[in-house]
Amino acid sequence: MRNAPTILHLDMDAFYASVEQAAKPSLRGKAVVVGGLGPRGVVATASYEARVFGVHSAMPMAQARRLAPNAAYLVPRFSVYRSVSEQVMALLRELSPLVEPLSLDEAFVDLEARGAAWDAESARQTGTRLRADIRAVTGLTGSVGLAASKMLAKIASEQAKPDGLVLIEPGTERALLGPMPVRTLPGVGPATGDHLRRAGITTVEELAEAGEDELVRLLGRAHGQALYAMALARDDRPVVAERETKSVSVEDTYDVDIHDRLRVGLEVQRLADRCVRRLREAGLSGRTIVLKVRRYDFSTLTRSETLRGPTDDPAVVREAAARLLESVDTTGGVRLLGVGVSGLADYTQEDLFAQAAGERASEPPVEEADPVVVEEEPRPEERHWRPGQDVRHAAYGPGWVQGSGLGRVTVRFETPQSGPGRVRTFRVDDAELEPAEPLPLVQGPDHPPPCPGQSGGPRHRAPPELPEAGLSATADQEGPGTCQASSVPASLPKSWSGRVEDGAMSRP
Repeated sequence: MRNAPTILHLDMDAFYASVEQAAKPSLRGKAVVVGGLGPRGVVATASYEARVFGVHSAMPMAQARRLAPNAAYLVPRFSVYRSVSEQVMALLRELSPLVEPLSLDEAFVDLEARGAAWDAESARQTGTRLRADIRAVTGLTGSVGLAASKMLAKIASEQAKPDGLVLIEPGTERALLGPMPVRTLPGVGPATGDHLRRAGITTVEELAEAGEDELVRLLGRAHGQALYAMALARDDRPVVAERETKSVSVEDTYDVDIHDRLRVGLEVQRLADRCVRRLREAGLSGRTIVLKVRRYDFSTLTRSETLRGPTDDPAVVREAAARLLESVDTTGGVRLLGVGVSGLADYTQEDLFAQAAGERASEPPVEEADPVVVEEEPRPEERHWRPGQDVRHAAYGPGWVQGSGLGRVTVRFETPQSGPGRVRTFRVDDAELEPAEPLPLVQGPDHPPPCPGQSGGPRHRAPPELPEAGLSATADQEGPGTCQASSVPASLPKSWSGRVEDGAMSRP
């Protein structure tokens, strides 16, 4: 352990939901839930306003809708989240070459590596500057924890939420951890927590008092020894700049169970192609193909096959996944399918590229009959609009989809720099409405604020706030006004921001 709190843990506050609030002024201060919107969707992130109602990540979306029926429910926009994440990670790398990303919105930083901090005061100043820089660049807030170890820095950032900074002085760790519940420690999930509770252990202090031998008896050697060390605040893990990717996978959960075996096979082929695209985007290949099947009764099966060498050939991956599917009984229906590749490498085994083609070439040719062309009336394909999707209208400018149904789509026209915008409803096949690229969250010299009036559209002032239930309204809202823009970075509601005073974070 270090003698200075120079390990920083950054955790962006309700990241996906906060990005949506920053991009959509009408949602600031409102309950926002991001995730899968189908019957079997789950919550990816809930804003702090939604958490008041008990909504949290990994909760079934149907349950979230019951708890917060008037919240805004949006599909994730991962390309936007990745773009904002890259901005945040770039700020972290300016502090230190040792940045260990854990996800899009979370990372450890070793502040000693480049001399960004060497004691408590310099660490606090660095953390404060970082939070200000993140707000200036992205318009978002992040919580910072500073401590002498990775475990304690992460605990500190949790204590700092939302929008705060907590520093744990070396020498105070045991006193701080003692009264905390055992679930605070990494690796203590619901099952381990219940097992310890039945043994009369509910706090970290009681965990330390139980002793290493007792914890090994209760939890096994590896887990017991690790938990005992954490209860004593011992954690010497270094910040590792590059985290090795162990696998690449994709999966889909279906709103209705798939019973048709042919359809299951086609879905597996589609997932295999998506998985290979991700492999190639990452410049990787892999040796082990993995198939995941969750059946109608929630039982989950995995099958794997290891090839002679690594590959990124879609034909090879498709055929391996198809062979694995043959060993799985899908009678009764399938609710989830997934295809993954592990045993990753940064090269491919050339002879595998010919494997699929060679096997196909050895099969007897199939005579094909002359095709019969049947002319049909062309049917216009219905356009699908998803809540939260970025759009642009030829007359009204940029906006986002609030909802759609019954052949209509409701759009709110606003930008990150405008006030809450007006709402209008169109036919789903309106030729003047089209998908659009996301706008930057913070206005800069290269991104002047778009204004519908500047492109021939009507200039307008933001209408009065809709009631909560109005988040899914389909009625037009008319009214005169002007297009507004601000050079101030978009920010989340101050009523939901913590603050730091003399190192102590005060919660709203």
